[in-house]
Amino acid sequence: MRASQFFISTTKEAPSEAELVSHKLMLRAGLIKRLGSGLYTWMPLGLRALRRVEAVVREEMERAGAIELLMPVVQPAELWEETGRWAVFGPQMLKIKDRHQRDFCFGPTHEEVITDVARREIKSYRQLPVNFYQIQIKFRDEIRPRFGVMRAREFLMKDAYSFHASKESLAATYQTMYDAYTRIFSRLGLTFRAVAADTGAIGGSGSHEFHVLADSGEDLIAYCPDSGYAANVELAEALAPAAPRAAPQETLREVDTPKQTTCEDVAALLGIPLERTVKLIAVMVGEQMVVLLLRGDHMLNEVKLGKLEGMADFRLANEAEIRAAFDCPPGFLGPVGIDRSKIKLIADRTVTAMSDFVCGANKPKFHLAGVNFGRDLQEPDRVADIRNVASGDPSPDGKGTLALCRGIEVGHVFQLGSKYSQAMNATYLDEAGRAQAMEMGCYGIGVSRIVAAAIEQNHDERGIIWPTTMAPFLLVIVAIGYGKSETVQKAADTLYAELTAAGFDVLLDDRDERPGVMFADAELIGIPHRLTVGERGLKDGVVEYQARRAAPGQTHAAQTIALADARVFLTELLER
Repeated sequence: MRASQFFISTTKEAPSEAELVSHKLMLRAGLIKRLGSGLYTWMPLGLRALRRVEAVVREEMERAGAIELLMPVVQPAELWEETGRWAVFGPQMLKIKDRHQRDFCFGPTHEEVITDVARREIKSYRQLPVNFYQIQIKFRDEIRPRFGVMRAREFLMKDAYSFHASKESLAATYQTMYDAYTRIFSRLGLTFRAVAADTGAIGGSGSHEFHVLADSGEDLIAYCPDSGYAANVELAEALAPAAPRAAPQETLREVDTPKQTTCEDVAALLGIPLERTVKLIAVMVGEQMVVLLLRGDHMLNEVKLGKLEGMADFRLANEAEIRAAFDCPPGFLGPVGIDRSKIKLIADRTVTAMSDFVCGANKPKFHLAGVNFGRDLQEPDRVADIRNVASGDPSPDGKGTLALCRGIEVGHVFQLGSKYSQAMNATYLDEAGRAQAMEMGCYGIGVSRIVAAAIEQNHDERGIIWPTTMAPFLLVIVAIGYGKSETVQKAADTLYAELTAAGFDVLLDDRDERPGVMFADAELIGIPHRLTVGERGLKDGVVEYQARRAAPGQTHAAQTIALADARVFLTELLER
């Protein structure tokens, strides 16, 4: 491709609202252009990178035995009503009406549609298992679209759905897809980690997320460096302390804390570790107040709490409800003296192993020190794991301690079971001629998100550094003075034709631009390899080669190579 016949639209600055590096660089490099909130046009350069990702995904899906189809973006409400999700999916679903006032939605996902296909087409166990996939636009009406294509309202996704006659068959395909995802992200040159995850709104029995590791990631991942354990913090279990609760050593006493309303401030005032404080969080389940106790340095895990029996619909209590129950403002609440006939108490496992701790006194400007279970307050109504794990916690697999890192979720695999097939009566006839509900699996990859995630992981101060398999062009030939020098023009055209014929994906920069502009654009766009053709070098029969990122053991500095040897040089370089 000649740059003069292509469309390159780079800028020096990104809009002020761009927060993440990927968002800034995608806009500056002209990969995307904003149309509206969470809506982007993929420009030619960006689309080429997107298609590279698609190609790898498609190859590995077919290698895994999945069959491609394409389902409608707009879906009728009737299908979603069968599964009960029309009313509960939430405001992320963009609902519309046609001219006949019939309800439809822009598909945020396609479980209902593919299940409808299966129940119409699959009649016998002989047709199972089968695995369908598509690469399709999805739309989710994010309340706050941000970070460019990382959290856009419209995005490109690969979603696959498998159907089975047994749980064993489902488990086998789940593993096949897990392995396919591992190959996809490896081929795309990404540093990633697969983690056990919560099934969320999709449902099902088991799932794994695939995260590209990046400091900008929204998800927090717990992993054990000494073993293969990894899980999203929403799911990672915080084990109960191994040591038993120590006997009380201190007397219960009030301490004056006139302005200290957080555990951090109280610990600083009293000169004690934050780990010796306990915080109380009040929630409501219907009309019932429930109070939660966590160690001062720990964070509530709302996913874990919501899975406890009777807690699925909890919400945080408001200030009016707190004052009515405690006759005290937030910031000074504690478990001592509360009416346990009216207020239920759930304590995190770590808290029940504490003694002589500090907590609120249910009295403005005061806290209690030397608090102990059994002596000063009743044992909790329930003890449960309701906190996020922390760095240094023992690993749930018993093989070391946990560390934390951030990740960008780019893939998710689920074992759905029969949740959707039972709701939609998707059955097959088994060997005995009996109708059975199909077992289902669901496997998603955020194709457009991968592009942004790769940039978060691969960039420097000059711009993007594409992994080779994702680059919009593999090689750029920068022809200095192309329109002014017949010598440069002839050499660049000949080299371009030779490399293109050899299978290299080449961009010939034949624009009438200054060398600095051409070099800056090549680095901003992130093309992995660059050849510079200029009159000075051609006098000696050489061109200049420079890699966007130095390979291990190689220098990043430019080097001269014989023009006649350029194709062989590049072929050997890429083979290495």
